[in-house]
Amino acid sequence: MGFCFGVRRAVDMMAEATQETGRMVSLGSVVHNPQVVAQLKEKGLDVIASPDEVDGLPVAITAHGVSEAVVRDLEDRGVPIVDTTCPIVTRSQQWAKRLSEEGFAVVVFGDPNHKETRGVLGWAQAKAYAVPSVDEIDNLPEDLPSRIGVLSQTTQTEAHFAEFVRALLARRMDRISELRVINTLCNATTSQQAAAQELAHRVDLMIVIGGRESANTRHLAEVAREEGVETHHVESADEIRREWLNGHQRVGVTAGASTPDSAVDAVVARLRELAPA
Repeated sequence: MGFCFGVRRAVDMMAEATQETGRMVSLGSVVHNPQVVAQLKEKGLDVIASPDEVDGLPVAITAHGVSEAVVRDLEDRGVPIVDTTCPIVTRSQQWAKRLSEEGFAVVVFGDPNHKETRGVLGWAQAKAYAVPSVDEIDNLPEDLPSRIGVLSQTTQTEAHFAEFVRALLARRMDRISELRVINTLCNATTSQQAAAQELAHRVDLMIVIGGRESANTRHLAEVAREEGVETHHVESADEIRREWLNGHQRVGVTAGASTPDSAVDAVVARLRELAPA
């Protein structure tokens, strides 16, 4: 649980960069965790929402990545770039570009509004679509090319991605001449989900720690709930309520990939403080 390789790498790179250059800006939040963002702000890293706001300072690309157009724009303007894109997300971006160049329509199983998904779509040079669920497959355009390449947002679950591919093939079989599926799921995220699922079998209450905007944290909570366990998603220890513990004997705690160890420690301490004697 807690910081994955990609997030730890991004946070360390940005902390090191601010030490070397002083103030710099991040194109969006480093990770979907307000505590981590606040800590880096104290070191000199401000958050901007758009490349248009860049004003001479070095720019950090976050672990979620950005579209190719944004990268090229910053390079053309001579803006110093610190690229902390997670290598697994970079792999998804390169597959999107390759599939597009080879004539495939690119379908990404993921949240269309999530920064990672938008960035991956931006590396596809032809038709590219994000589909958040099996229920949305029928919203794909009727004139979709017959050759389709399927990727996944890295933080989706294995079971949900497999179901999405099965449903896509079933519903579009008569219009698909070639289907290419690339497994772009993050191994660290998949391992976290498997561990959360196993833990949910051993407890009667789950606490999942992480930012509200963190997709992988939300998926951890979904995994636990799908096992039939009462589950609460919190950002900090202050959100935990004493009444949540009533009638429960064993509490499981896990955390998303952008959650610092300090937040986990604080939640565990709070649970021990509130636990009935």
